[in-house]
Amino acid sequence: MENNDVHENGNGSAYDALIDDNGLVKSKDHGWTTVVNPKRLRKTQNKEASSVAGLEKVKSNGDAGKSLVFQSLEQHAEERRKKAEVQRAAAAANAGLGSERNGKITGSGSEEDSDGEGADGDILPANAEEKKPKQKKPKKPKVTLSEAAAKIDAENLTDFLKEVTASYENAPDIQLRRFADYFARAFTSVNPAQFPLNKILKESSVAKLAETPLCHVPEVVYKTSTDWINQQPLEALKEFTLWALCSVLEDIATHQPGHKGSKQIQPVSAKGTIAIFVVLAMVLRRRPEILVQLSTTIKTGPQFQGQDKVYMIVWAITQACQSDLVVGMSLWVQNLLPLAVGKTSTPLYRDITLQWIESCMLENTKKARPILLNNPIRKGERVVPPAALNNLMQVAFPIDSARTKATERFVAIYPFVKELTLAGAHRSKSTRPVAQQLLPLSLMSISEENPSLTNEAAGIFIWCLSQNSDCYKQWEKLHIEHIKASTIILEKLSADWKNSVSRLSPTEDLKKTLKSLRSKHQHALESEEGDDKLRLYVKSADKYCKTMLGRLSRTTACIKATIVSTLLAVLIAFCIMLAMPSLESVDWKKYALMFRESFSL
Repeated sequence: MENNDVHENGNGSAYDALIDDNGLVKSKDHGWTTVVNPKRLRKTQNKEASSVAGLEKVKSNGDAGKSLVFQSLEQHAEERRKKAEVQRAAAAANAGLGSERNGKITGSGSEEDSDGEGADGDILPANAEEKKPKQKKPKKPKVTLSEAAAKIDAENLTDFLKEVTASYENAPDIQLRRFADYFARAFTSVNPAQFPLNKILKESSVAKLAETPLCHVPEVVYKTSTDWINQQPLEALKEFTLWALCSVLEDIATHQPGHKGSKQIQPVSAKGTIAIFVVLAMVLRRRPEILVQLSTTIKTGPQFQGQDKVYMIVWAITQACQSDLVVGMSLWVQNLLPLAVGKTSTPLYRDITLQWIESCMLENTKKARPILLNNPIRKGERVVPPAALNNLMQVAFPIDSARTKATERFVAIYPFVKELTLAGAHRSKSTRPVAQQLLPLSLMSISEENPSLTNEAAGIFIWCLSQNSDCYKQWEKLHIEHIKASTIILEKLSADWKNSVSRLSPTEDLKKTLKSLRSKHQHALESEEGDDKLRLYVKSADKYCKTMLGRLSRTTACIKATIVSTLLAVLIAFCIMLAMPSLESVDWKKYALMFRESFSL
């Protein structure tokens, strides 16, 4: 009973929450509660709410809450419709084609709305006309430099030059610019691709460069032009040549990657550059001495420095050489040889320098050699100065470890250049200065302990002694300072005594010098200064001096004996003639024979 009371009354609230009036359990969990994370519960509820809202929005044909799925398509169709109207208006205004042109514009407004096409694929109506392909502009005919030059009328050019000369009588620089403008107009139709200047200069041989570009110009046009050029003052031609060289180089540089235009040179069109190139070739052919005056500027000017500029310099020197071999050789020595033998030498510099002299000089030595040997001096200066020969000697006779592919080519050109350097009459005014300049240079070359170079330099040293007696005095001053090289010279003279005496005859200067050297040796040996090595060289040199002085003394005695014998023979012959005046001609022949035999003894 108590239990029933408790069941019914003691805990009634909890019981009522679990059991309904019919005695059935209200909750499936029987009153148990699951503990959950509040944050996770909120996230789950939010996701469920958003999914329900999305389902409510998506209606197949919603009236009150109209769908926005096709709103972007409708908006894009409206934009295309407006764009089409603008295109129709512009086409009608520009071409006057009217509605026929409008029908060709892609996508009509009504069709776009009904079809509802996407932004990526506008479909034209079936009855729409296809677009006609654009008509290509007719290509201009390719005109070469030869074809354009052939159209130049020589008479018209003559009249033009007369007019320019009269109009700008006191302004030769303007005359030359107008002259270049004439050819620029004549070459207007020439496509730069038909005459790629940069490629021509880099890929052509020196022989081909000699012909470019004047091989394309008719002879009558060339002669008319050069005759007029020859009348222009030298200073104006010099300024024009420098401007033309810089203009062409600037045009070449514009084709190099990463180039920035020069502020000093006004850019010239490609067609104008071709005209300047042609006119410059005419100027260099007619007045090659201009390039000699610009030689220093070309050698030191910053606008002419760099491997990409050397091709243009070689071309200019080649053009000048076609008219004057002496000028060409002088320019080669001043501007190209230093690039090949200097500290900044590169394989490109060596190859193009050697290629020039091989092509322009050595391939036709029968023509070049006599001209150059007869003109070793131009305007008081040697065409090949002694310093150039010394520099060439260094690369032609290197030590074995320093030999390159170009060494054999240097050896091949060395005799030709050496002959030009030493050209001149024996002991003449032209050779004496050369000997004085070469002697100290050759003495320094002997000191480099290179057998092949030493042998060549010693030969040049002896040549210097044979050309100028002042060279003996130079030798005396340099002897102790270059005792090792000087000892080698003395040894060579002693070893090849017969040839040495014949080359150095008369030997009075040699005899005086040898005595002077011996006195210097005596002073050096008595002095406390100097090391053992120096004393060793001094003793060796003194031995050679003593030997040669003894030979010279015997030679002098022989010469005196020969002179006395000759005088006696002449005296005897004279006495015989006086004592026997009636001798016949046959007898005279017999006595003449006897006289010759006695003289030979």
